[in-house]
Amino acid sequence: MKLARNFYRPLAIGAPEPYRELPVRLERMIHFVPPHLEKLRAKVPELARQVDVVLGNLEDAIPGDAKEAARRGFIEMAKAVEFGSTGLWTRINALNSPWALDDVVEIVAAIGGKLDVVMLPKVEGPWDIHYLDQLLAQLEARHSVAKPILIHAILETAEGVNRVEAIASASPRMHGISLGPADLAASRAMKTTRVGGGHPDYKVLADADGTGARTGFQQDLWHYTLGKMVDACAAAGIKAFYGPFGDFSDPAACEAQFRNAFLMGCAGAWSLHPTQIAIAKRVFSPEPAEVAFAEKIIDAMPDGTGAVMIDGKMQDDATWKQAKVVMDLARLVAAKDGEWGQKEG
Repeated sequence: MKLARNFYRPLAIGAPEPYRELPVRLERMIHFVPPHLEKLRAKVPELARQVDVVLGNLEDAIPGDAKEAARRGFIEMAKAVEFGSTGLWTRINALNSPWALDDVVEIVAAIGGKLDVVMLPKVEGPWDIHYLDQLLAQLEARHSVAKPILIHAILETAEGVNRVEAIASASPRMHGISLGPADLAASRAMKTTRVGGGHPDYKVLADADGTGARTGFQQDLWHYTLGKMVDACAAAGIKAFYGPFGDFSDPAACEAQFRNAFLMGCAGAWSLHPTQIAIAKRVFSPEPAEVAFAEKIIDAMPDGTGAVMIDGKMQDDATWKQAKVVMDLARLVAAKDGEWGQKEG
């Protein structure tokens, strides 16, 4: 077991000091871009003004014979675009693939100073995080990267779910964890081909009425796993995210799934299609009434100490911290979205 005093030490001489607290950033949607397609890369400068995170996807959905082209395309895209406050991420290939090592080595060498997060798929235990943690430190030191590159894990195997608490606290590089329902369904031998959302056959029945009729209510296949993941992330002080919703033709179901995740504590979700960007913005932005109440708390307790009564409710240092999170996010939303951030409740 690593001693507590060594947890925040760089893992390579010359690597940057790990963060003690995650940077406060707007991450309502992680928008996936297939960087081997030049036509879609050309849209990234405009896209970067609309989304919170641009992710160059190198893993699933990229054909095997296009993996190297995707890596080159991501590097080219990262060099050509100024992302400003928009996060720049990449999802590398799984660690047991023939492409993962070159993904990390080549990308950090070329654009390590611009890269915010490496998303790691199919994480099964803390050892996967430890390996990538050490490798990133060595490469940061070699290429004089000034800020630490964070790690975001995808929870998409039964083994990973079983060890999610250890994964969440494996490294100070841990940014967060996303639920990956499609691969997780396969890992568990679940009887569904849907990517996220509920299933019409996964339901509970109401009691029979006088005619014998019984109403069925569709349930969420992912509720248990999402709750377990959110608890692990909250305990470790990192962010939880819902992953993909695959049915682009059903925006109402997508919004319902995103909102369930938001209510359970997720900071954001993946957007795989442009139509899902607006849904994520709507769901994961703080409501104006919530912002107004948070502002009251901050105004009444400028230094964050003591206790006050506001609208008949006691507020103390704990709620001050919650209010500060809301206000910080509201400012980021306003800066990113302009007038949209002042939406009506």
